[in-house]
Amino acid sequence: MARILITGSADGLGQQAAAELINQGHAVVLHARNEARAADALAALPKAEAILTGDLSSIAETRDLAEQANASGRFDVVIHNAAVGYQEPRIETVDGLEHVFAINALAPYVLTALIDRPDRLVYLSSGMHEGGDVALDDLQWVRRRWRGAQAYSDSKLYDVILAFTVARLWPGVLSNAVDPGWVPTKMGGRGAPGDLSQAHLTQVWLATAPSTPSGEYYYHLRTHRTHPAASDPELQAAFLDACSSLTGVAFPGHS
Repeated sequence: MARILITGSADGLGQQAAAELINQGHAVVLHARNEARAADALAALPKAEAILTGDLSSIAETRDLAEQANASGRFDVVIHNAAVGYQEPRIETVDGLEHVFAINALAPYVLTALIDRPDRLVYLSSGMHEGGDVALDDLQWVRRRWRGAQAYSDSKLYDVILAFTVARLWPGVLSNAVDPGWVPTKMGGRGAPGDLSQAHLTQVWLATAPSTPSGEYYYHLRTHRTHPAASDPELQAAFLDACSSLTGVAFPGHS
């Protein structure tokens, strides 16, 4: 039995993955951004071990979430599932950061750096990451004209970069990225063509299989092509430097 933390598991794919893992007998800790959503999540999944709360758009709350996670005990697996979509205008967080980037990319960085190192890490990305740009000189979309779909694509590319960076720097950790497909969740929209019943299975497999590769990108249980930037050590280092500068959180193993 594994002990697993899933961010953004109050609903959607995170909740689906949690339900499957609980049914398999694993100890699953949920995460919601506030107490109201936490209560709803526990009502839906009463067999979850516990639920942690924290708004990932806030660096302070994300740091606190990492502290809650560590205080609860070591995790075997952390699945970074939480994300927002691309239909919102450019808005800023309490820290003055662009909202999509802060939640989709910066929060996983902070949590990865601060949560006691698990055996496995899984990062939810998207097929849209292949159209992402590495715009480390304008992560907050200050100079560029706002395009929500591009901001989302960029953030999902950063998730793959982070997954591959962890695989390189932490050889004792299995770290992979997943494209769950475009499926009809709240974020994906009702018209999404993918099979919702299949969208959580790859992350469940990566969390529980006896052994998996590390530093791979998966789509429906198979390795899949990914953006070439994700494997560039110089870009990986530059991304970690940018995130460290924004948060004040250094990444273990990176100098």
